[in-house]
Amino acid sequence: MLSAKNITLAYGKRVLFDEVNIHFTRGNCYGVIGANGAGKSTFLKILSGEIEPNKGSVEITPGERMAVLRQNQFEFDEQTVLHTALMGHKKMWEVMQERETIYAKTDFSEEDGIRAGELEAEFGEMGGYSAESDAATLLSNLGVTEKYHQSLMKEIPSNLKVRVLLAQALFGNPDILLMDEPTNGLDIETISWLEDFLADYENIVLVVSHDRHFLDAVCTHVADVDRQKIKVFTGNYTFWYESSQLMARQLGDRNKKVEDKRQALLDFIARFSANASKSRQATARKKALEKLTIEQIEPSNRKYPGIIFQPLREVGNQILQLEGLQKSVDGRVLFDKVSFSLNKGDKIAFVSRDALAVTAFFSTIHGDMATDAGKHEWGTTITRAYLPQENTAFFTEGLSLIDWLRQYVPPHVTDADEPFLRGFLGKMLFSGDDIQKKTNVLSGGEKVRCMLSRMMLQNPNVIILDQPTNHLDLESIQSFNEGCISFPGIVLLTSHDHTFMQTVANRIIELTPQGIIDRLMTFDEYMEDDRVKSLREEMYA
Repeated sequence: MLSAKNITLAYGKRVLFDEVNIHFTRGNCYGVIGANGAGKSTFLKILSGEIEPNKGSVEITPGERMAVLRQNQFEFDEQTVLHTALMGHKKMWEVMQERETIYAKTDFSEEDGIRAGELEAEFGEMGGYSAESDAATLLSNLGVTEKYHQSLMKEIPSNLKVRVLLAQALFGNPDILLMDEPTNGLDIETISWLEDFLADYENIVLVVSHDRHFLDAVCTHVADVDRQKIKVFTGNYTFWYESSQLMARQLGDRNKKVEDKRQALLDFIARFSANASKSRQATARKKALEKLTIEQIEPSNRKYPGIIFQPLREVGNQILQLEGLQKSVDGRVLFDKVSFSLNKGDKIAFVSRDALAVTAFFSTIHGDMATDAGKHEWGTTITRAYLPQENTAFFTEGLSLIDWLRQYVPPHVTDADEPFLRGFLGKMLFSGDDIQKKTNVLSGGEKVRCMLSRMMLQNPNVIILDQPTNHLDLESIQSFNEGCISFPGIVLLTSHDHTFMQTVANRIIELTPQGIIDRLMTFDEYMEDDRVKSLREEMYA
């Protein structure tokens, strides 16, 4: 059991939490959601004791152990990978260290013998004799192969350090597990393993994540951080989002009979409850939804940006033709033999095992980077809008938002006055005096929202998106996702957001050093196709 009682925290005049009371129970996984800056990560730090609130207390059932996914990759630089994972069980690690210290003595006394016996008993009760084997298996499951287990943390790649710290948090089956963005730096296969692991986890889990697919796969409840309070709702993220949207529509429909509204909500709950039986966390989630009452569904207080791309014209028959594109960096082949055509209706998800490959490919077809070989040609009807992964170059001057956006008014717009530009910024939740904010003081999320205003202004019929969810909160991600689904033009994208890729793309292209894999199917179908898996191994060999 984990409880927060009367938690209040303020930094000057800014109040993050005001008299928060919340209770977490065993067997449930809570997805902690909220807008950027709402205090999600801060709340986890309060629960772990890292931050002391101005008022209130955190209570844990005596004897229960809490584990936290740490973000500092350099904290354990002088430890081996295996020892870093073992340190996740603090008490066991302390017993191991004391035990080794006693056995290393040259003048072993009778008192040492008694103490050693006590430690051996305690060590055995905690599962210490299989600890190294268990930790090694956990590391391997997370993609940290055995060849790294005896290496020092400072000697391994940074992407593996993230996985070792995740293994540390998971090791020893803690009673309470706190995880802040656990999927960062993980590939799709490792995320899937983690989803399975947490779906079967029988203790308390709190997780902060912007990955909606992950939240849907593991969460039985949503803890919504909003307006200095935290409310817990039954169901995963999608259930919370769709139910709150449905309730908002119901409240706005004054003409519909009360009984009709009630039946619509009951049907909605029943549908999700039935779907839950097919999910990984079938039992826990289905039971939770079956106990849900209509009164527990509330409309969300969130503001969702309006991300709507409206093409000025439809794409013609000639969209994009590529022949033999090849690109290498420092002798490393990013992609080769890239030849394909775009067709009307294409919404393509690009993937690669090399993180730089898709970014280089998008830069190439947008004209920002030259290829080593091959050519590409856009059709004459095409108007492109590009969201690069790195946008720093767009914000070097300290312009106001409205002056910044004015730079990008396309030739076909003849009346770009202030109200017109305000409309595009307003869709991205920049209102009132926000438009006078200087671009050189914007947060990462605000910069992306500015870039989206710029894209919408272009009236494109082709949009190119390189990691579009970076820096965005869940509300912006949700709106962006829905905007891409409804967009009538061409979408070329790559994203760590599984749901974005699955719901938008109808075609998958994988860039490899030996050519491409091109399939008309959804992202999930692509990742699960045995023939594709076999071909992928050949292409990267």
